[in-house]
Amino acid sequence: QVQLVESGGGLVQPGGSLRLSCVASGMIFSDYVMGWYRQALGKQRELVAQISSGGRANYADFVKGRFIISRDNAKNTVYLQLDSLKPEDTAGYYCRSTSFTQNYWGQGTQVTVSS
Repeated sequence: QVQLVESGGGLVQPGGSLRLSCVASGMIFSDYVMGWYRQALGKQRELVAQISSGGRANYADFVKGRFIISRDNAKNTVYLQLDSLKPEDTAGYYCRSTSFTQNYWGQGTQVTVSS
Protein backbone atom coordinates (compact mmCIF):
# COMPACT_ATOMS: atom_id res chain seq x y z
CA GLN A 1 0.00 0.00 0.00
CA VAL A 2 1.17 3.46 -0.84
CA GLN A 3 2.31 5.72 1.99
CA LEU A 4 3.57 9.28 1.94
CA VAL A 5 5.04 10.48 5.20
CA GLU A 6 5.91 14.13 5.68
CA SER A 7 8.24 15.58 8.29
CA GLY A 8 10.17 18.74 9.05
CA GLY A 9 7.41 21.13 10.01
CA GLY A 10 7.45 23.24 13.14
CA LEU A 11 7.37 26.71 14.63
CA VAL A 12 9.72 29.26 13.09
CA GLN A 13 10.12 33.03 13.33
CA PRO A 14 9.43 35.28 10.35
CA GLY A 15 12.39 35.23 8.01
CA GLY A 16 13.38 31.76 9.14
CA SER A 17 13.76 28.52 7.23
CA LEU A 18 12.52 24.96 7.32
CA ARG A 19 13.12 21.90 5.18
CA LEU A 20 10.21 19.56 4.66
CA SER A 21 10.65 15.95 3.58
CA CYS A 22 8.21 13.43 2.19
CA VAL A 23 9.19 9.77 2.03
CA ALA A 24 7.18 7.53 -0.26
CA SER A 25 6.74 3.76 -0.04
CA GLY A 26 4.69 1.13 -1.83
CA MET A 27 5.02 2.81 -5.21
CA ILE A 28 7.48 3.25 -8.06
CA PHE A 29 8.56 6.70 -7.02
CA SER A 30 10.07 7.68 -10.36
CA ASP A 31 6.72 7.11 -12.10
CA TYR A 32 5.10 9.97 -10.22
CA VAL A 33 5.05 13.72 -10.31
CA MET A 34 5.55 14.87 -6.74
CA GLY A 35 4.01 17.98 -5.31
CA TRP A 36 3.69 20.03 -2.16
CA TYR A 37 0.39 21.66 -1.31
CA ARG A 38 -0.66 23.73 1.65
CA GLN A 39 -3.88 24.48 3.44
CA ALA A 40 -4.31 27.31 5.89
CA LEU A 41 -7.11 27.36 8.43
CA GLY A 42 -10.40 28.18 6.71
CA LYS A 43 -8.88 28.21 3.24
CA GLN A 44 -8.73 25.82 0.32
CA ARG A 45 -5.76 23.61 -0.29
CA GLU A 46 -3.42 25.13 -2.87
CA LEU A 47 -0.43 24.01 -4.89
CA VAL A 48 2.94 25.26 -3.66
CA ALA A 49 5.30 23.46 -6.03
CA GLN A 50 5.63 20.29 -8.02
CA ILE A 51 8.45 18.41 -9.67
CA SER A 52 8.56 15.84 -12.45
CA SER A 53 10.50 12.63 -12.31
CA GLY A 54 13.22 14.28 -14.36
CA GLY A 55 13.48 17.23 -11.99
CA ARG A 56 11.49 19.88 -13.82
CA ALA A 57 9.89 22.11 -11.20
CA ASN A 58 7.14 24.67 -11.21
CA TYR A 59 5.98 26.95 -8.45
CA ALA A 60 2.98 28.95 -7.35
CA ASP A 61 3.32 32.68 -7.89
CA PHE A 62 3.33 33.39 -4.17
CA VAL A 63 6.57 31.39 -3.73
CA LYS A 64 8.53 34.13 -5.55
CA GLY A 65 11.89 32.42 -5.23
CA ARG A 66 11.60 31.68 -1.51
CA PHE A 67 10.97 27.92 -1.76
CA ILE A 68 12.80 25.17 -3.62
CA ILE A 69 11.41 21.72 -4.40
CA SER A 70 13.76 18.83 -5.09
CA ARG A 71 13.62 15.06 -5.19
CA ASP A 72 15.93 12.11 -4.71
CA ASN A 73 14.56 9.17 -6.67
CA ALA A 74 17.06 6.79 -5.06
CA LYS A 75 15.67 7.66 -1.62
CA ASN A 76 12.01 7.92 -2.67
CA THR A 77 11.98 11.36 -1.14
CA VAL A 78 10.81 14.80 -2.16
CA TYR A 79 11.91 17.92 -0.31
CA LEU A 80 10.66 21.45 0.07
CA GLN A 81 13.13 24.06 1.28
CA LEU A 82 11.28 27.00 2.78
CA ASP A 83 13.25 30.24 3.19
CA SER A 84 12.27 33.79 4.10
CA LEU A 85 9.12 32.48 5.75
CA LYS A 86 6.24 34.85 6.42
CA PRO A 87 3.32 34.55 8.83
CA GLU A 88 1.03 34.01 5.84
CA ASP A 89 2.96 30.82 5.05
CA THR A 90 1.44 29.27 8.17
CA ALA A 91 -0.44 26.15 7.03
CA GLY A 92 -0.50 22.39 6.91
CA TYR A 93 1.84 21.26 4.16
CA TYR A 94 0.90 18.12 2.27
CA CYS A 95 2.81 15.88 -0.09
CA ARG A 96 1.05 14.48 -3.16
CA SER A 97 2.08 11.92 -5.75
CA THR A 98 0.40 11.94 -9.14
CA SER A 99 0.52 9.64 -12.14
CA PHE A 100 -1.78 9.31 -15.15
CA THR A 101 -4.10 7.02 -13.24
CA GLN A 102 -3.52 7.52 -9.52
CA ASN A 103 -2.77 10.09 -6.90
CA TYR A 104 -2.00 9.87 -3.22
CA TRP A 105 -1.77 12.28 -0.31
CA GLY A 106 0.26 12.31 2.84
CA GLN A 107 -1.11 13.28 6.25
CA GLY A 108 0.66 16.62 6.31
CA THR A 109 3.09 18.51 8.49
CA GLN A 110 2.27 21.80 10.20
CA VAL A 111 4.33 24.92 9.54
CA THR A 112 3.71 27.86 11.85
CA VAL A 113 5.46 31.17 11.26
CA SER A 114 5.18 33.47 14.25
CA SER A 115 7.28 35.68 16.45
